[in-house]
Amino acid sequence: MIINNMKKIILLLFLLSGFVFGAEGSAPHLNGADLSIFWVFPFAGILLSIAVFPLVAPDFWHHNFGKISTFWAILFIIPFLLKVGFTITLYELLHVGLLEYLPFIILLLALFTISGGVQLTGALVGTPIVNTGIILIGTILASWMGTTGAAMLLIRPLIRANKNRSNKVHVIVFFIFLVANIGGSLTPLGDPPLFLGFLKGVNFFWTTSAMMVPMLFMAVALLIIFFVFDSYLFKKENIKIEKNDIKIGIEGSFNLLLLLGVIASVLLSGFWKPHIEFEVFHVHVELQNVIRDILLLSLTMASWKLTSSKIREANEYTWFPIVEVAKLFAGIFVTIIPAIAILKAGTSGALGAVINSVSNESGPINYMYFWATGILSSFLDNAPTYLVFFNTAGGDPIQLMGDLSQTLLAISAGAVFMGANTYIGNAPNFMVKSISESSGIEMPSFFGYLFKWSLPILFPLFIVVTFLFF
Repeated sequence: MIINNMKKIILLLFLLSGFVFGAEGSAPHLNGADLSIFWVFPFAGILLSIAVFPLVAPDFWHHNFGKISTFWAILFIIPFLLKVGFTITLYELLHVGLLEYLPFIILLLALFTISGGVQLTGALVGTPIVNTGIILIGTILASWMGTTGAAMLLIRPLIRANKNRSNKVHVIVFFIFLVANIGGSLTPLGDPPLFLGFLKGVNFFWTTSAMMVPMLFMAVALLIIFFVFDSYLFKKENIKIEKNDIKIGIEGSFNLLLLLGVIASVLLSGFWKPHIEFEVFHVHVELQNVIRDILLLSLTMASWKLTSSKIREANEYTWFPIVEVAKLFAGIFVTIIPAIAILKAGTSGALGAVINSVSNESGPINYMYFWATGILSSFLDNAPTYLVFFNTAGGDPIQLMGDLSQTLLAISAGAVFMGANTYIGNAPNFMVKSISESSGIEMPSFFGYLFKWSLPILFPLFIVVTFLFF
């Protein structure tokens, strides 16, 4: 059903482009300086709903999260229509839908479906060494197949390995820290904000060289903390390990080739510039991005049709996690429109204090770029947040890779590292949470994750990163 809907969306895109190709007139413009801070209320509302409802009314949330997301979106759209009119409202919705949300959810769908067709067989037991090894492998893979791809590939084997453990929430949390976030630091393929930088002109391997040392510091520190903590809990549980002769293997391995196809499709959209575009009500949709999305949907359908249903059943594969992400992030992408516009307005916007905090007469304050990008990435989507501060620092990729390389490093590290602070900082976080809960693991609430895990574990490391690198 989801794949059929995606096919219809792509077809609609082509039909729309045929009607409005070459439309005249300049694009409608939303001036963030004209918006008060109250326009952020629906966005804050959907974030609070994600934080509070699963904690106080889990059954209600499980059956109505799509309606709640729609409620906050409508609460924004109707007053917005009255303030700026139909033209600007339609443009902003099409812009965020066609250029951000649709490619975002298609990529997640492809990675979710294809990785869900790979089954790691054999009798893995969730010992501290095995758990650390799986998280380490995922951390390495994340920069080359994306945090979503690596997370979706390994989360189910990790859950199965720990099915007999009574303490396993911490395993999932550290998996989110490393595989779903920090592991994606080294290439534009790893995390969406870095890919946006690549599209803006940042060299592919600049990210690898610049982020290597900070990423290694965070990864090594977190792996050591995890191994010590997991060893303590494992000994406390007194689990007996039974010997077996079942060899580790992979079923559905052809899906790994499809994952390479996903990587190639994303790279194609970055390197191939045919300079052909379709205009949908002033929104310019480039041909290479349409081709990328069609390729991703094709790979998704190939995986769905060719993968044995037994493999997906063994992986406890359901559509629920991707449906939940799709519905919630639809509301997030819509309600985030005024927040991003206000930030783009710079010092003249309602959040001008945030912009002023990252620079002074002497130039950029790199540690403030790190923290400002990071904190906002924790509660906004880290991709547009990266883009806002990329532009705040001048937006010239040559200068940012040269004299202002530390500033670009601060923006990149803040967006990627601190995406791990909350479930909504990076899309794979929420998907891992949803899959874990579908498997019977009681994950902490939004605030439980923030205050029990990310604040005490990640923030001290971020302080050290600040002193070492910024």
